[in-house]
Amino acid sequence: MSRSALIENVTAMLGDAGFTVSDRCATRPKSFDVAARRGDNVVLVKILGNIDAFDGETGAEMRRIGSYLQATPMVIGLRTRDEELKPGVVYFRHGVPVLSPDTAMDFFVEGVPPLIYAAPGGLYVNIDGDVLADRRKNEELSLGQLANELGVSRRTVSKYEDGMNASIEVAMALEELFGGDLTAPVSVMDGAEEVRDADPTPEDPEAAPEDVPVLSVLARVGFEVHPTLRAPFKAVGEDLSRADRLLTGHSAFTEAAVKRARIMSSLGEVTHTRAVYVVDEASRESIDGTAIVEREELEDVEEAEEFRDLLAGRGDPQEA
Repeated sequence: MSRSALIENVTAMLGDAGFTVSDRCATRPKSFDVAARRGDNVVLVKILGNIDAFDGETGAEMRRIGSYLQATPMVIGLRTRDEELKPGVVYFRHGVPVLSPDTAMDFFVEGVPPLIYAAPGGLYVNIDGDVLADRRKNEELSLGQLANELGVSRRTVSKYEDGMNASIEVAMALEELFGGDLTAPVSVMDGAEEVRDADPTPEDPEAAPEDVPVLSVLARVGFEVHPTLRAPFKAVGEDLSRADRLLTGHSAFTEAAVKRARIMSSLGEVTHTRAVYVVDEASRESIDGTAIVEREELEDVEEAEEFRDLLAGRGDPQEA
């Protein structure tokens, strides 16, 4: 299957699952392909045939943008260099959860969450420690007796009951021994906290020199500015006092700029974020929902109220 066909299939699947899906980010370089929203859940999705093409820089960018836009970064792919991705298994690359199309279909459309995740050494599951402890006590088994049944140490069983994850072989042995379900779903939409806690959100990159004057104005009027490297926009701005977010682009007013502004408008609609594109000169004040601002206009702005007045009537502001 070609990557274009895969992207179309994944986009259609998200639509079937009730998501509003953005336009495809058909620009290069790009950290993600589409954004999608269902209720309060927002995902930034990278779609790949071979997930080995997903590098650390792209993973860091997706995680940064996800944290600023309150979205979960995610990769949907078919295979690694060595094997097909297994259905029902969550993989991780550079702190980002990776699902096969079948796993994504089960999760998003059928409402069946994955129970298994891949990590160095094999496949693992999340054991519900409280349920395990209750089952063991109901069967009047000591920690040592259960350890002997599983072929592990008493301390390991104690750790399982404290919430330590187990190999899929141990999980199967436990369920055969006690019956019923002892496993908890893998956290996908919550951002895979265990991976994130061990690997904090990467620091922002330096802004490109040509973008510094524009981003400096945003900082001056109260935005915390986060430059990007591989997104259709140059930065995400956060006005923490007003809970406002801003996607910002900057370039000459070219066909490519119009294309980016349209993508930013679509992304803004999905993520409930205002989009602004700064150009040297322009004959229009908006492109779809993206406000177009000339650089000289922006550089004259000193106060937050002036900035809001400048944007008034240019594009359709999104409610955060």
